[in-house]
Order: sequence, then structure tokens, then C-alpha cells
Amino acid sequence: MFYQVLKYVILGPLLRLIFRPRVEGLEHVPLQGPAIIAGNHLSFSDHFVMPVIVPRRVTFLAKAEYFTGPGLRGRLTAAFFRGIGQIPVDRSGGKAALAALRSGLAVLRKGRVLGIYPEGTRSHDGRLYKGRTGVAALAMKAQVPVIPCAMIGTFEAQPTGRRLPRAMRITIRFGKPLEFSRFAGLDGEHAALRAVTDEIMYEILQLSGQEYVDEYANEAKARQQSQWGLVRRFR
Repeated sequence: MFYQVLKYVILGPLLRLIFRPRVEGLEHVPLQGPAIIAGNHLSFSDHFVMPVIVPRRVTFLAKAEYFTGPGLRGRLTAAFFRGIGQIPVDRSGGKAALAALRSGLAVLRKGRVLGIYPEGTRSHDGRLYKGRTGVAALAMKAQVPVIPCAMIGTFEAQPTGRRLPRAMRITIRFGKPLEFSRFAGLDGEHAALRAVTDEIMYEILQLSGQEYVDEYANEAKARQQSQWGLVRRFR
């Protein structure tokens, strides 16, 4: 109920007013059955704008930090994300990654739509970064279609660090569903996982027109911060 009120009464109309989204390819999102929407991630607003546009409910695997913040603000944030059906994910890897995979599979096995950002985190500079293989593992294990999605303009509207978005028009593009039945049974093979992930990222790239970086976003950000730290130190 809370989700429906947010989408159709409160958040949806507000976001449509702020962003005036231009939507392309929405017909590629299936009206029933399990599917994965895999998109680029440029802004905090992405979590809300794309699900408002999709006629079905989209469940995202959201970073655990949204659910563990301190104080009243932290509790309100956690309640909000739970209310809209988001699932907390520990991104530390190892057993945490397996738990995230199980959570995603549970959503798909209920016949629902799962939203995922293969880059694993927001782009800090507007470029598209190398995808992590979790999206491939989910698609191959569940044998569900993957709909590539590109958010265009949300980085300019609300880059990392900006609290409130600028009012401006954005574009959301959905590509044709990708299916990976030819990789059935190979979800334990790293080469197959990498191939599927790269195919998904290529389709997102074609839709978004971003510059591509063959490096993980969090590693690139850490390296750049380290370089800036050295520059400041020796000034």
C-alpha cells in the first residue's frame, strides 16, 4: 500500500514534475513474469525515477548503508527504503555477495522485476564503468531476460554530493530484452559470467552514449582520491 501511494500519489507526480522524463523503449519491459532491469547508475534519483516510469513494481538490491544510518534520520531512511520494497545488500563481497545473490533470486522466483546496477555503485564522474558479474549470475541461474536501461541526464541533475536535484528534463531508455539460454549451466564459470556481464554493459553503453572505462567504479574513485591526496600533500 505504501509503495502504491508513493508511486502514484506522492513521489511519482513530484518526480515527473521535476524531471519531465522522456521515455523510450518502455515496451521492452515485460508486463508479466520475472525479469531483470540492469541500468547505469549516475544519481541517487535513479532509485526512484525509473521505478516510477515502469508500470510494474521494481525491487532493487540497495546498499546496506541506507538501512543502518544513525539517529532519527537513519531510522526514517531505513523505514522509507523498506516501505518501497528495497532489499539491503552488504557489498563487502564473499559471503555477503552470496547473500545478495540469494535475495535477488528470491525476488525473481516470485515472478517479479528486479532492478540492479551492474557497476555496483554510482558513477562519480558520469562515465560508465566495468560491470560486476552478479547480474550475470542472477540472469543465468534464474534464466530470465535482462532489459538494459540507460538513465541520461540524472548525473547533471543530481551528481554525487548534491542533496536536492535540479529541475531539468532527463531521458530513460530501455533496450530489447537480452536472453542467455546459451549459457545455461555455466553460471559457475567465470569466463561465461564475464562474457554475459560485458554483453549487458555493451548494450547499456549503446543506449547511454557514455564514455566507457574498463575499471571498477569504486577502484577508479579510490585511485583518483589517492592521487589527489598526493597532489595536495606535495603542494
